[in-house]
Amino acid sequence: MKPIVVHAAAVDRRWLLPLAVGSALSLFLLVLLTTVPLPFFPSSSPSPALFVEHKLAPTPPASRAAGSLPRIAYVISGSARDAAALRRVLLALYHPRNLYVLHLDAEAPESDRRGLAAGLAAHPVIAAAGNVRVVERANLVTYRGPTMVASTLHAAAALLWGHSGAGGSDWDWFINLSASDYPLVTQDDLIHVFSKLPRDLNFIDHTSNIGWKEFQRAKPVIIDPGLYMKKKADVFWIPQRRSVPTAFKLFTGSAWMALSRSLVEYSIWGWDNLPRTVLMYYSNFISSPEGYFHTVVCNAEEFKNTTVNHDLHYISWDNPPKQHPHYLTMDDLDRMIASDAPFARKFHADEPVLDRIDAELLSRRAGPDAPTPGGWCAGTGDNGSDPCSVVGNTSFLQPGRGAVRLQRLVTSLLSEEKFHPRQCK
Repeated sequence: MKPIVVHAAAVDRRWLLPLAVGSALSLFLLVLLTTVPLPFFPSSSPSPALFVEHKLAPTPPASRAAGSLPRIAYVISGSARDAAALRRVLLALYHPRNLYVLHLDAEAPESDRRGLAAGLAAHPVIAAAGNVRVVERANLVTYRGPTMVASTLHAAAALLWGHSGAGGSDWDWFINLSASDYPLVTQDDLIHVFSKLPRDLNFIDHTSNIGWKEFQRAKPVIIDPGLYMKKKADVFWIPQRRSVPTAFKLFTGSAWMALSRSLVEYSIWGWDNLPRTVLMYYSNFISSPEGYFHTVVCNAEEFKNTTVNHDLHYISWDNPPKQHPHYLTMDDLDRMIASDAPFARKFHADEPVLDRIDAELLSRRAGPDAPTPGGWCAGTGDNGSDPCSVVGNTSFLQPGRGAVRLQRLVTSLLSEEKFHPRQCK
């Protein structure tokens, strides 16, 4: 039998047609997939509702009509021997529609805290309005440490979630002050000017040009005993240093600010975790109140375009390096007024210039226990009585010269030359 011989040419010809057809079909499908949209192919992208961040968002600014009156939430802080000064600042700042939290830190004796609370409870106007609270479980606050940030966040949380009778339901801006601050305008002046502003603005002095602070503050690592001890002690350094963060950009500025409610909520909730991450970083940072909120607001996409680069204060700094403000006296009064700022610091308790501010700028002449007068005062003033001993319409304002000065400052800060060009730079 002869062997069967299969020729290679025959095999090639047998597979030639299927190979050609397969190649042509593959080319057709490739062209189709790359040039023609195919809606019938299911998408592999998950729904946004699956993500945590989709469920969380800042509370929109209060839906008030244009020109409606805002409410201001204040925290005023002090330490040992500051109870009288704290009370004086409160009365100078007082308005029945605003909200106030007073914090005497743990270095102050308990008797001072209870005496302050009892005195306010006995004040007829403050007791009737019910808009002032004293922090009972005081925080230990260390100079230069992160405990001041923690104390500020504590007060902000109390203002956000307190019941409505205690002022926790409805406010627009949060302003932090100390017993060494003093107002240069009435609350009627401030509320009148702020009523014209968008509710999402954040007045916070800030810069990313940290300069010498990189070496002296960002790179050292400190421990604040106030975080875990009952007795006050200064911060201490550990030998190892750290590099500047790359996950976020550092900003620095004044520790005094006026923050929108939406930013305060974001700082407390931290739904994208940035505020918590930054807070933990600043827990080992010298003078963290001069960096925490600044770094948060300028690294958050939804807030970085809401900053107004000013702290609303007149401060006379040493020069250089602008770290210890001078105490203000009568010699500084004209410069305070010319600054158009609504607040000034630092003052010694019972500094004589405060009496002139009371008389000439706040029209506060009824005595040390009387609040700054405004349109809300409904008393008759008969027989020398204080008209502000009776609370009237809290929406009726009587703005004066302070409103003109403050409006001039705000108009300048929101000008085309100063507003956007100075945001988070």
